[in-house]
Amino acid sequence: DDDDDDDAADNEGSRSRRQRPIASGGSSSSAPPESFGVEMAAVLNNNKNSEFCAPLTSFDWNETDPALVGTASIDTTATIWDLGVPAVTAQLIAHDKEVYDIAFARGRDIFASVGADGSVRLFDLRTLEHSTIVYETAGLSPILRLAWNKQDPNYIAAVVADDPRTVVLDVRVPSIPVAELGAHGACVNAIAWAPHSSCHLCTCSDDAQALIWDLTAMPKPIEDPILAYTADAEINQLQWSAAHREWIAIAYNSTMQMLHV
Repeated sequence: DDDDDDDAADNEGSRSRRQRPIASGGSSSSAPPESFGVEMAAVLNNNKNSEFCAPLTSFDWNETDPALVGTASIDTTATIWDLGVPAVTAQLIAHDKEVYDIAFARGRDIFASVGADGSVRLFDLRTLEHSTIVYETAGLSPILRLAWNKQDPNYIAAVVADDPRTVVLDVRVPSIPVAELGAHGACVNAIAWAPHSSCHLCTCSDDAQALIWDLTAMPKPIEDPILAYTADAEINQLQWSAAHREWIAIAYNSTMQMLHV
């Protein structure tokens, strides 16, 4: 009947949005997968009066509303795009200096950003007139990356520039880290929360190690990881699979490895 047809169309449209890849550069591009390749579907450019625009540093896709994408830029702004239009939903000056990363919390409206001013800031799409600074580094050292715990959105992990520690924050208790994970011997490059657990975090570093941490004991100090893997070179990136939760992918040099945990 008509209702079944409408439901099928809605499911197909939602699946299409979930499958659409995005790449960041001077502007954002989104494209749907094709049977024999990829075609450009849209170029998201909010600076149409000039052929030049500030480079983007990161982006994040809203899991609750797949039409929303957030981007971060070195021009101090964060931009939220609606791919259904496509158009800008909101653009705001997020930091005093370059914005290096952006991430949505679980749900549609809350997101956070980090940047060269050394702060972690929280925003709500429903009240963008205000933001909350939940953490600032000592000496305002730049913060490069953040990861939001999707199982327990009270917690954010952050990577500070040239620092072997990973900072874990409780947004209910601003300014003071709830944990500092310090077993790496060189700067941390990437972090990922377990998609199925609120208390497990993976970090990787220039010391060529990928470490998995159990944070169950917080706020007591977390001294050592529960698992460790040593690669052949500095690990630059990692992803913890949401579809296959026992697998973590790491990348170093020209190599990608799959780790079974």
